Amino acid sequence: MGNVITVGVFDFFHLGHLNVLESASKLGNHLTVAVHDDKLNTKGVDFLYTLEERMRIVSNLVFVDKVIPYERVDLLIQNTDFDIFAHGEDQNHKYFQKAFEWCRNNNKRLVMMERTEGISSTRLRKILSEKEI
Repeated sequence: MGNVITVGVFDFFHLGHLNVLESASKLGNHLTVAVHDDKLNTKGVDFLYTLEERMRIVSNLVFVDKVIPYERVDLLIQNTDFDIFAHGEDQNHKYFQKAFEWCRNNNKRLVMMERTEGISSTRLRKILSEKEI
């Protein structure tokens, strides 16, 4: 079956994250999850949790074998042992495009994971911002 890697920010951890990680774990016999350390704040949002806290949340899932930090996905995959790269449909910026190309050139399997209908971190942020606290 092989080693699987997937990546994400995992702030506002929610059911969609749980579903995608559980599904990714079923693609192989070892799941590595790389958590994004957005030092440059490319997402333009304030994080709820630090990198260490997000890694701790993900590492406590029974089907996750290893958790590592990353900054650029294209550099991460070149330095990580894996056979399958499980990614989301929204993960498609230039560094993901470079990562996908590297995978194709190095016989790594790419698997696009399905989203959980009606749930996203962006949606949660919007709902929470509209609520009076």
